[in-house]
Amino acid sequence: MNTGNEFQLAIQSEPYGATADGQEINQFLLSNDKGVSVSIINYGAIVTAVYVPDREGKTENITLGFDTLAEYEKKGPYFGAICGRYANRIADGKFTLDGKEYQLAQNNPPSHLHGGEQGFDKKVWAAESFSKKDEVGVRLSLVSPDGEEGYPGKLTLNVVYTLNNDNEFKIDYTATSDQATPINVTNHCYWNLAGEGTILDQELVLNCDQYLPVSDVAIPTGKLAAVKETPMDFTSAHKIGERIAQVEGGYDHCWVVNPSEKQPAFTARVKDPDSGRVMEIFTTEPGIQFYTGNFLDGTEASGGYPKNGGLCLEAQHFPNSPNQPEFPNTILKPGEVYEQTTVHKFSVE
Repeated sequence: MNTGNEFQLAIQSEPYGATADGQEINQFLLSNDKGVSVSIINYGAIVTAVYVPDREGKTENITLGFDTLAEYEKKGPYFGAICGRYANRIADGKFTLDGKEYQLAQNNPPSHLHGGEQGFDKKVWAAESFSKKDEVGVRLSLVSPDGEEGYPGKLTLNVVYTLNNDNEFKIDYTATSDQATPINVTNHCYWNLAGEGTILDQELVLNCDQYLPVSDVAIPTGKLAAVKETPMDFTSAHKIGERIAQVEGGYDHCWVVNPSEKQPAFTARVKDPDSGRVMEIFTTEPGIQFYTGNFLDGTEASGGYPKNGGLCLEAQHFPNSPNQPEFPNTILKPGEVYEQTTVHKFSVE
């Protein structure tokens, strides 16, 4: 792998164009001395590219994305974006909080998905870059007003992306609200460690003994099911395509992260045998949504990527938690701070 003078820990920014309503957007390029680089725009807090060397030192972009801001502004697959106020699904777009029922958009009928019609992925965020001795990063912030997309409370959210020389790409989230409100924020990168083709021959490990079975509209039933002796068992490495045909529609479920005293906890590992690229994920979140790009179809709206052209591993709380009191709490109250950390660590074998 290339090291030394060729690469260095650095951050740069450049104009990325303007939104349809004329707001100027910037792109930030984080790079380290190992040849890893991450590009982020302050529209949707979107990760537009992650370049990682293979075992021969050849660098490829291992995330899916669009080429232009105009494409990101259209309704799409949430490539690289921060999803919220509530990522994943809420049944029928409804929840009751402190005796009051709230109705949200049913933008994934009959469910509410990823924050609604204009979620955090469609917002312009305030952004500032920073550089420290051992890491570079960008701090993005957003204020979601009371009533936006039907949610109660003024929510203030900060997302900090950092890259260090240990090839760790870290996402730290913090939020506060002036009223009780549900919150479940995640990053929606689609990964393909080969940089092309599909992810079906890539190998996955999930440190999860249980997952959440879902209804025919992808809402958790409320039960936790053991993965053992099912196609959901990735406690040891399996090729993603090995048993995908046994799962109707492909993988799009939330797994329950095994408890760990060490935080962030080891949660997932993906390996591309051909390139040798490895990505490990560590998170403080109780769940991880594994999705195999089942709705990508090669069209312009899918960025030209084929079905199964990328996989998502979205560290988050469980879907529909506001309607499932036995699930881990997702209600943020005034005076509390929502905190989450997720780390992606890259290596080669």
